[in-house]
Amino acid sequence: MAARPVNIAGASLALQSDDAASSLRPVRELRYACESPMSPIALNDWRRRAEHIDFRGARIACWTAGAGKPLLLIHGFPTAAWDWSWMWEHLAAQRRLIACDMLGFGFSDKPKANYSLLHQADLQCALLDHFAVQRCDALVHDYGVSVGQELLARQNQAALPFTIDRMLFLNGGMFPGQHRPRLIQKLGASPLGPLLSALLSERRFSRSLAAVFGASTQPSSDELAAFWQLMAFNNGHRLAHKLLAYMGERVIHQQRWVGALQAASIPLKHINGGADPVSGEHVFRYWRQLLPASEAVLLPSIGHYPQCEAPTRVADEVLAFLAGT
Repeated sequence: MAARPVNIAGASLALQSDDAASSLRPVRELRYACESPMSPIALNDWRRRAEHIDFRGARIACWTAGAGKPLLLIHGFPTAAWDWSWMWEHLAAQRRLIACDMLGFGFSDKPKANYSLLHQADLQCALLDHFAVQRCDALVHDYGVSVGQELLARQNQAALPFTIDRMLFLNGGMFPGQHRPRLIQKLGASPLGPLLSALLSERRFSRSLAAVFGASTQPSSDELAAFWQLMAFNNGHRLAHKLLAYMGERVIHQQRWVGALQAASIPLKHINGGADPVSGEHVFRYWRQLLPASEAVLLPSIGHYPQCEAPTRVADEVLAFLAGT
């Protein structure tokens, strides 16, 4: 599923005017050809590695590995922390990794309740408190970008119980006006949501998920089956409409969460799979406009899941950024 870089070219994007573009930090486009991927950890093995913590009466599956400075990894919707398994061993060679399946996702509990990104941010705080982490870096994706933005907003207000030193964003809806949800997401977040969840099948789920991957980096049938297993665990697919409430929360908290990026005093970086129809190159360009002093890397042929589609390149980019190089 992954890819390798065959050419790296420096470029400046004319986002406003030639003069404005020349003041932006140089941006890199990484073009890819197919290669043998890093393999994900087998899902059954991944589940056996899980630890569990209690969060407000719910059982949360979590994973740790490696040594060194902690790196908090926050997954997206509709998948789970297994998304990180393509890069897990590579990152763990240099960092202490901490990740969980958020409430309602993967192998964690899935109560029939309303879900909130704010509560998921509280969960990350509880997770790091459990592991006695006081300082960390963070890598966030999709649904997790909003959780990361809330953590960053709390840090900006001196209201976070730990310190984040650096944060990386993969594809996600950091900017609600730039988010282009798929039809299934729009319907799921509408009054038809409960019906959609009741009718959701593995075939429909797999077709919808594969549509946001790059054309040359499609998930295998086994990988799609594993993604579905995580979604359907404890009938989680019947709660999809409840989790999709996050799209409305992004609009409600837009000023706070976009403002958190603009007000951040820590280094930020965006790694974007440009072929993603939901949050691809258009989000990358908007990031460059709004945050010209931050780093950004565009992977033009990669889709919504860079950590699965181009794990070697993404892991190398992450580690270089965290090392300050």
